[in-house]
Amino acid sequence: MIYITGDTHGDLDRVESFCDEYETTEDDILIILGDSGINFYLNDRDIELKERLYQLPITLFCIHGNHEERPDLVGGYAEKSWREGQVYYEEEYPNILFAIDGEIYDLNGKKSIAIGGAYSVDKFYRISGNIPWFPSEQPDEWIKANVERKLESVNWKVDYILSHTGPLKYLPTDEFLPNIDQNKVDKSTEEWLSKIEEKLDYEIWYFGHFHTDRFIDKAVILYEDILELGE
Repeated sequence: MIYITGDTHGDLDRVESFCDEYETTEDDILIILGDSGINFYLNDRDIELKERLYQLPITLFCIHGNHEERPDLVGGYAEKSWREGQVYYEEEYPNILFAIDGEIYDLNGKKSIAIGGAYSVDKFYRISGNIPWFPSEQPDEWIKANVERKLESVNWKVDYILSHTGPLKYLPTDEFLPNIDQNKVDKSTEEWLSKIEEKLDYEIWYFGHFHTDRFIDKAVILYEDILELGE
């Protein structure tokens, strides 16, 4: 089975409980829609978390979020083919996989493209408070061009989009933090995703980031809920 959930931020209690309840195996897959928290501290705390996750009877497939470093910038990761796309992985933790933006994966026979990253609205608070913040949080121009090139190669038709943030039309504006001036929030990633959405032929757009669970038209926003992919 393939399941999907939202941000975990290093707190995997609900994932462990889910694995126990549903008696999962490594043949089962759990997609985390960004901010898994696995490459956050970039020290032994991350290693401790990976050791814990390695014990779980499930394969984790992680989209890039904004509160974590990209695996290719961490070091120690290799690439391999997985479900018709490329992923990052570490040999010590073979059940922890990271999507590469623009790769199109075969998930239950559905073409699923990964598009990670987002802007941190608390960026300056993090920088001033010496809390991890990552300059690579949003997709750069090379990543954007690669995503569009991959979509062009499939005539702008996929079944699922797996992203961290989403197009402007789907954003849950009632969940925006009240103490943040939205005029100062960088929405360039959401604006770019909106342009993609207008051209794209798709079934479901999945994303996390906003710490809420809801359905909006063709979008599914996830946080704590764990769903079967496609349900």
